Amino acid sequence: MLLSLYDKEKTEYLDEALTSIFEQTVMPDEIVLVYDGPINSDLEAVVQKFQQVNPDIFTLVKFEKNQGLGIALAKGLLHTKYRLVARMDTDDIMTPERLQKQLAIFETDPEVAIVGSNIEEFVDSTDQIIGRRLVPETNQEICAFSKKRNPFNHMTVMFDKEAILAVGNYRPLKGFEDYYLWVRLLKAGYRGYNIQEPLVHARAGADMYARRGGLNYLLPGIKGRYHIWREGLGSAADFLFVTSGHVVISLLPNKLRGKFYEKQLRN
Repeated sequence: MLLSLYDKEKTEYLDEALTSIFEQTVMPDEIVLVYDGPINSDLEAVVQKFQQVNPDIFTLVKFEKNQGLGIALAKGLLHTKYRLVARMDTDDIMTPERLQKQLAIFETDPEVAIVGSNIEEFVDSTDQIIGRRLVPETNQEICAFSKKRNPFNHMTVMFDKEAILAVGNYRPLKGFEDYYLWVRLLKAGYRGYNIQEPLVHARAGADMYARRGGLNYLLPGIKGRYHIWREGLGSAADFLFVTSGHVVISLLPNKLRGKFYEKQLRN
């Protein structure tokens, strides 16, 4: 497991995320937890609680300053000891059979390099589902989908570490670090697959929609989509289409943006 933690995370969210790891039907051999800058004592206490359960499973990678997700995950990946690495965020919750089901795909299809799944988005508790993000299943569908939208839910993926390093690892590209990596992986000929069920519950709501609006999201988003187009499988027409949509969504009021995500980009 590879996770990045920063100081503004809520302790109860981290506790729920780590609990979902320890409740897996197939436990990971290692949890690499990157401290992306100093964390507060409350978050540290949560980590220590789980370290007491299994002290040997944790590898902690600590940065003196916040580096951003791309750098944090790139450095964290280099500290992992095993070939198969699963991602999740420190505010999400995995279903108990997530790792078991993804491992089964790797065991039956040795050519696959990355396996993701659908997600259910929730607020407050997993009983309050507000949306689902469904992603394409087969490699052919994933490649086609990648021309306009991110074909994987980042917090759900399990991937072959050697394949990720072969295409250059995570790179800093604000808000698009994962999408940028996936298009390079697909363009290099590596195969992907998405399990057609929600294996992760992802937190959503007003805060998430607010982060996806305004000039602080608009300009990095145009830059990110440009790099994704250059490195990916899409055409110039695909780039113009998704960039136009990005501009409109970024400038919408937060309430309208939330409705658009829930009605148009979620199921």
